[in-house]
Amino acid sequence: MECLPVADLPEGPEWTYEIKLDGFRLEAVKSRGTTTLYSRRGNVLNRKFPYIAQALSALPDLTVLDGELVAIDSDGRSNFSLLQNFRSAEYQIHYYVFDILIRKGKQLTHLPLEERRAILDTVVPRNDHIDISAVKKGSASTILKFVVRHGLEGVVAKRRDSFYEAGQRSGSWSKHRINEGQEFVIGGYTPGTNGIDSLIVGFYRGRDLIYSARVRAGFVPATRRQVFEQIKGLRSSRCPFVNLPETGDGRWGQGLTAEKMRKCVWLRPEAVARVDFREWTGADHLRHTKFVGLREDKDPRKVVREHNR
Repeated sequence: MECLPVADLPEGPEWTYEIKLDGFRLEAVKSRGTTTLYSRRGNVLNRKFPYIAQALSALPDLTVLDGELVAIDSDGRSNFSLLQNFRSAEYQIHYYVFDILIRKGKQLTHLPLEERRAILDTVVPRNDHIDISAVKKGSASTILKFVVRHGLEGVVAKRRDSFYEAGQRSGSWSKHRINEGQEFVIGGYTPGTNGIDSLIVGFYRGRDLIYSARVRAGFVPATRRQVFEQIKGLRSSRCPFVNLPETGDGRWGQGLTAEKMRKCVWLRPEAVARVDFREWTGADHLRHTKFVGLREDKDPRKVVREHNR
């Protein structure tokens, strides 16, 4: 089930709130005595996080969980960059479960969220790697103040009576980010000493991929090489962005003209990057961008512009 980005959190007794975690969406499936970890794109992550699968070994057979895999930094916050670069120690990786879809072979998605959460509380084993995402009731403004004060990413609001609508973004689950940043599709790059100098990114509007920025900050030489190795196989002779070339550089210099496009290498739009930025400008461009990491768990066709302000 997808979260709808919103500028303001919904308010009322029918809503509950959770801290928005900055990690990988992960589905855990226990079947025939084995727990398998699936990313949002269906990749199996057991080899990368074997201790998470082991920590879920006490789950009943034929059970399916939904949650977020995160790396916790020294300040106690989820840190996507730490998880992406995977230099974190095993003890820093945690799986926070927030929903249960199937228990012992019985489908639960038709039950209200509040009932599913009550079942979840009886099923999930708590240990050094596994916990349940904390739920808060009450005022949206109160939890927002807490998130801002502690420098957290944002808030997820969920209707207490919501069913689990797989693959849908109905608005029964909503998300509000405090800091500007989201996922973008990588449609090309400009070459550099370590493979890439900058990434060319955008988002989908319907079926059209819209160019929004060239991202150069946030890399170190090793990261440039790693990203280049992961995207070089997507090389294409065709520019995937429908709004290129642009006629001028624009006020903030992010315009990509026909002359600048001669230096670009185009890619099939299959890779996704998390990018932090200061603000959106006119013409769907970004200011002051910074690369955070690749999102192997995100379907590029579902990357749209998020309106948080």
